[in-house]
Amino acid sequence: MNIAKMMTPKACTVFLHTDNTVRQGLELLRHHGYTAIPVLNDKEEYLGTITEGDFLHHILAVNTTDLKAHEKYRIASLLRPDFCPPLGIGASAAQVVEAVMQQNFVPIVDDRNCFCGIVTRRAVIAWLAERAGQAELQRASSVSK
Repeated sequence: MNIAKMMTPKACTVFLHTDNTVRQGLELLRHHGYTAIPVLNDKEEYLGTITEGDFLHHILAVNTTDLKAHEKYRIASLLRPDFCPPLGIGASAAQVVEAVMQQNFVPIVDDRNCFCGIVTRRAVIAWLAERAGQAELQRASSVSK
């Protein structure tokens, strides 16, 4: 499996930085309709993923839904670093399939832990369907010979 072929590159993904405000995160989440967004540091290294649930816990903890009030809080304070672990760009097909069985997307990092992009569950299913179709064609051609 070539992860780069099925990966949505960083330039085409949505992500947050640890110094973004919680308000910026909430607005980005709402604007794009996502349920989770990768979080990077200032060196573009992947640190973890933040979810709707993380934002909800924060809103309940500070006891306000006023967006202006959330400008004083940073994404770094909400981050759960062990949630949604990344895979390296050279990960095997089995590793990618296993990861998307646990999460909607898999963050992909290079050897320096810099964020490269994501592999979505949809992309993996499309890849598996393509492989199944190729196998079916091979079986059909071998039967007709």
